[in-house]
Amino acid sequence: MPRYQRPTGTLDTLPEDQHYWDHVCARARRLAELTGFERIDIPIFEATELFARGVGEGTDIVDKEMYTFTDKGGSPLTLRPEFTAGVVRAYIENGLHVRPQPLKLYSFGPIFRYERPQAGRYRQFTQFNIEILGEQDPLADVEVMALVWDLYEGLGFRDLEFQLNSTGCLRCRPGYVALLAAYYAEHRAEICEDCHRRLERSPLRVLDCKAEQCQPVIEGAPHFLDHLCEECAAHFKTLCEYLDLLGKRYVINHRLVRGLDYYTKTVFEVWAAGIGAQAAVCGGGRYDGLIELLGGAPTPGVGVAVGLERIVLVMKGLGVEAPPLLKPPVFLAHLGPQARREALRLADVLRQEGVGVWIAFGERGLKSQLREASKRDVRYAVILGEEELASGVATVRDMQAGEQVSVELAGLVEWLIAHPPTGL
Repeated sequence: MPRYQRPTGTLDTLPEDQHYWDHVCARARRLAELTGFERIDIPIFEATELFARGVGEGTDIVDKEMYTFTDKGGSPLTLRPEFTAGVVRAYIENGLHVRPQPLKLYSFGPIFRYERPQAGRYRQFTQFNIEILGEQDPLADVEVMALVWDLYEGLGFRDLEFQLNSTGCLRCRPGYVALLAAYYAEHRAEICEDCHRRLERSPLRVLDCKAEQCQPVIEGAPHFLDHLCEECAAHFKTLCEYLDLLGKRYVINHRLVRGLDYYTKTVFEVWAAGIGAQAAVCGGGRYDGLIELLGGAPTPGVGVAVGLERIVLVMKGLGVEAPPLLKPPVFLAHLGPQARREALRLADVLRQEGVGVWIAFGERGLKSQLREASKRDVRYAVILGEEELASGVATVRDMQAGEQVSVELAGLVEWLIAHPPTGL
């Protein structure tokens, strides 16, 4: 028989790691809801054109990384490579603009990108995504940024800082792009083939190139912050003042443009110390023209996406423990068919009362069942046999203290509820 393995770039999250995921998701959800965000869930796949238009042709995501297929009806569909375009589609399609604005939305779910797998980077990964739609106040930018800062800080990440830049708007961007193109025209012989293509289709992306030969050219490129229009410059200045007010450390990074075409004005990443070469742990920014581009009324927006696999990996690397998952504290051991029936009844009653229960499977001796109870790390083993049923009394063994007591069967449920796993 063939031995099947998970596809390259995917991850099995085993039971022993689930407590990290529960901890991270619970904290993210709590922070989002404290800030007034509401949850929205959207399809895992969308029309390919949505991402081609929204994310941008010429980006690596659209050109190289999307999982695209044609369904049985002949429609081109794509597994979502990011959340924002789909959230914007849902905002437009469901008329969410009629709700009180701004609208704050958050999502959890899988994302798919065909890229080179490496530590903390997968072809299927999970994102926590937040968006504020309908507000261009830089206060909205700061609220999104502060939320993810608090998320990482609360999960044990150290020495956080924002990498920050502005990519202008439709008024000032064309002038800067022309200036950038003219500068690169003088250095065409020095740049990589990918940058030659980027100059034709997505010029800002040349600033994000990682090829060694392009680094000196990037260093000498003009800075967008020196060529912002009055509105964008004021927006960026106010944003920095708010970050100063909150004591959030930031560094101006003139090379930061992010990998999606829809960003305007603010772009940012969160960096952390002690996590290896990939210091960036998440990124986001403002996209004031995206809703209009996808068919809606002109509506500003700002958001950020957080990769959960990377968080869990870093937490383990930093030695940050997550609270353990709750385990059933009671094990029901039974000897004989009547005792088995009584154990089944008790398990049902206890679970309805909110008490977690393991019930022994199969017909085994008491020693075997108690060994299992020890491996399950339960607090109490309730022993039911024919003698116990005849006398109307169960034996309750404290597996930690090694002591046991007799409890009347008629009051066993109440006794277990009254004696939680903190002790007899």
